[in-house]
Amino acid sequence: MVFSSHLFLFYFLPLALLLYFAAPMKFRNIVLTVVSYVFYGWANPLFVVLMLVSTLIDYVCGLVLVSGLQDQLPDRIPILSKSEGRTMRQKTALVCSIVANLSLLGFFKYWNFGAETLRQLAEAAGWTLFEPGDVLHVVLPLGISFYTFQSMSYCIDVYRGDARAIRSFWDFACYVSMFPQLVAGPIVRFHDVSRQLQSRVHTADRISRGVCSFSLGLAKKVLIADALSPAVDLVFAAESPSFSAAWLGVIAWAFQIYFDFSGYSDMAVGLGWILGFDFCPNFDRPYRAIGMADFWRRWHMSLSGWLRDYLYIPLGGNRCGSVRTSGNLLAVMLIGGLWHGAAWTYVIWGGLHGLLLLLERLLLPRRTRPDAVEQSSAASVRRLSIQLLTFLIICLTWVPFRASSVNEAGQLFAALLGFGRRDGATLLVDALVRQPWTLWMLGLAAVIVWTAPQSRDFVAQLTLWRVVVCLALLCVSVLILTLQVQQPFIYFMF
Repeated sequence: MVFSSHLFLFYFLPLALLLYFAAPMKFRNIVLTVVSYVFYGWANPLFVVLMLVSTLIDYVCGLVLVSGLQDQLPDRIPILSKSEGRTMRQKTALVCSIVANLSLLGFFKYWNFGAETLRQLAEAAGWTLFEPGDVLHVVLPLGISFYTFQSMSYCIDVYRGDARAIRSFWDFACYVSMFPQLVAGPIVRFHDVSRQLQSRVHTADRISRGVCSFSLGLAKKVLIADALSPAVDLVFAAESPSFSAAWLGVIAWAFQIYFDFSGYSDMAVGLGWILGFDFCPNFDRPYRAIGMADFWRRWHMSLSGWLRDYLYIPLGGNRCGSVRTSGNLLAVMLIGGLWHGAAWTYVIWGGLHGLLLLLERLLLPRRTRPDAVEQSSAASVRRLSIQLLTFLIICLTWVPFRASSVNEAGQLFAALLGFGRRDGATLLVDALVRQPWTLWMLGLAAVIVWTAPQSRDFVAQLTLWRVVVCLALLCVSVLILTLQVQQPFIYFMF
């Protein structure tokens, strides 16, 4: 079920909100859990079983972490001390949680990729193996990359003493399954919403801001991202687009994925406000970044923060010398790339970002790194130049992320460097990509990216005209949805 579908907008969402607000406060987590399971299981009911298994494992592991301590405070489970050591039982519970979640994610997401890679290696060595699909073909459950990370962070937070274990299974199931951010984030950490699971407020102001944020997100998806999709599809499907068409297509793809994903995040945050939750922001003007490190502080912030706190820092971070730091950074970015998808193109994408981050760290002194540029007016030209250069580099790295194969990515890179061929098919792609509508949408996207306020800033202090703008965009978006084929969100595949 997609947020930008008639089924969700006109049937599921109104009914879910009606049931939620009609229920007494103490039963609302149960209602939210049930409707979230219906939402998730709509495509395939078996997906619900998998999510339930993951939820049960981490719920039990969380209780094991604090077993023996619950008698100290009858009314609530005590939080673990940060200064005290952990028992073997607690360490085992944490390991069980991590292994179980990574095993589920690894099997369902990477079985087909691993089997196909093994088959290709065998063929290269002159051996013949069965086709992977003839042995076992695994269907990727929606959102498994998100909810496994989210569920696993609960046990890690409890183990570290950053959060209190939860006694109610329904409260924990609600945390894992909340439909606003279930299938595409943002990745919500338990310690950020643990108090809200117990008690939260619903005010007219929060609900109004939630509706406006949802409206802006839907407009980003329907009016901009979906409008750029045809040009992107044409360029990436072409065998050898021209130099200009390739660049237009790649820039259009950069805008499409940003408006698509940030649009979903705005809708998720808005629904969270309506339901009484404060989800972390996922974007902070990423294409205005000055350098690659700054970009990753702004893009998919919930994932980059998760990888930093639960992977990069435990590996040693930047505390173990330049060689170890470089290895940690590259490993995290490769894992981050593989997290996005089971394909070598995603590994290449993560590797490119890792190498760029290493080059930025190793070749530039701290005081001269892009993100250390002064904010003074004298540095404005330099700052703008670095921003544009960073954006162009990011556009290039988006090529393997979107390409269906390494060969397709290579062909597009060649076209971007001016080595594409010119024939009748190329001229046709050029003509289709350069349509006035596409150029207008690119211009509009650029203006919004570099001049417009963030959605959360726009709705922070609502005025009458801002409410009117949001409602107008909502009406136009719904009207457009009736005239076009539904397009899923890009991050639904992860």
